[in-house]
Amino acid sequence: MNFSMIVYILAWVLRIEGISLLLPFICAIIYREHSSAAAILSVSAMSLVVGAVLTRKKPKKIAFYTREGFVIVAGCWLVLSLVGALPFYISGKIPHYIDAVFEIVSGFTTTGSSILSDVEALGKGLIFWRSFSHWMGGMGVLVLVLTVLPLGGGYNMMIMKAESPGPDVSKMVPRVADTAKALYKIYFVLTVICIFAFLLSGMPFFDALCIGFGTAGTGGFAIRNSGMADYSMFSQFLITIFMILFGINFNVYYLLQRRKWKDAFSSEEARTYLLIILCSTLFIAFNNLKEMGNGLLFALHHAFFTVGSIITTTGFSTLDYNHWAVPSQMVILFLMISGACAGSTGGGIKVSRLIILLKNMGKELHLIIHPEAIKRIRLEGKSLDYNVVRSVSTYLIAYCFVYIISIFLISFDGFDFTTNFSAISATFNNIGPGLAKVGPIENFSIYSPFSKAVMIFDMLAGRLEIFPMLILFSPKTWKRTN
Repeated sequence: MNFSMIVYILAWVLRIEGISLLLPFICAIIYREHSSAAAILSVSAMSLVVGAVLTRKKPKKIAFYTREGFVIVAGCWLVLSLVGALPFYISGKIPHYIDAVFEIVSGFTTTGSSILSDVEALGKGLIFWRSFSHWMGGMGVLVLVLTVLPLGGGYNMMIMKAESPGPDVSKMVPRVADTAKALYKIYFVLTVICIFAFLLSGMPFFDALCIGFGTAGTGGFAIRNSGMADYSMFSQFLITIFMILFGINFNVYYLLQRRKWKDAFSSEEARTYLLIILCSTLFIAFNNLKEMGNGLLFALHHAFFTVGSIITTTGFSTLDYNHWAVPSQMVILFLMISGACAGSTGGGIKVSRLIILLKNMGKELHLIIHPEAIKRIRLEGKSLDYNVVRSVSTYLIAYCFVYIISIFLISFDGFDFTTNFSAISATFNNIGPGLAKVGPIENFSIYSPFSKAVMIFDMLAGRLEIFPMLILFSPKTWKRTN
């Protein structure tokens, strides 16, 4: 285990976090929130100083392998969250540290679950930091690190594979550092377009900025106590469109940028993702015409927004879907688990994994009927390697294991099954709101500190594809090798 290299990269993450904290500090100064500004600046200064000291000298031995890559990813997200929670705690806006950690982990993992009943009481500076954490976590913090710290020797790819969502990660360009830059360039440009569109729809500048960060990162932190209900239907429609766009694999945008139109528009995962959105929207709208009232167009609008928000794991809400028909709530639970496309900012299992699992099931049924047949699983027009199929099956086993254990652990708080099941669904799949007592107009403050700790783990595990978090608990991970 190359501990010196792990500490070196952790320190670089601290430096980036310290610089990032200067943006909410400026925001707090502009709005004359002096106590929040002081808290933010102190944490920023601490991060920059500690990071600078620990990165002053690059380790002599830079080689590390897969397990170090996973430990680096998990460790960086933990450090990022533990430090990022300090401005909330030091300012006194969130008096309990575990609640502050829950809030910022929910931000960085683009979950959007909250323990706050009065969001606006945070003040503009901390609301900005809370929303900006979505944008930082959306594409991946270490992907950002790789744009400024190219390691060479193939080590970058180990980190990117451990952090990037989806069953497989491939380089878009020959060098991983260039891939990271290409991803962030697309991410940045789309975010700017998104914010500009919100401004044109009539949103105030601060709202457009923060909602833009949440939409781009598919995070879902609202900046008003009323959620998205105060904004115009046109603004809500634009939010829906951009949520869906950020839920598409960024490789598609790279192909469009390279003018490879045929490859971009032939994405099987993207087509399936859009088909799920269309079918779910129509079903929910017609299933809830009476509950929503105000006609078919109104029902379609809010069904479209909710479906777009849930499948992309953003978590914004315009209506309380706790009052919708039970079949519609079941569709919402499916969308929570399904998630968006691999290689996007969305969470959940990912549409590509669902496609692979269904095709693998079809293959097994075919082999039962025709034992001598040779049948390969294909995705995006390519035959999938056995290791990819195996990793998807292994992921599903780990996913179910963590899901069941988490529901069991939080059940000791005494809440009903729907509340507990949807709370884990919302946090583990990085959604935001759940159902029943953790629905769109509720929050997660009802849970005990222990249950919040379980959900903090789930949010990180869900964002990091489970294994980087699980590997921390294996004694073999920490054994030194010659």
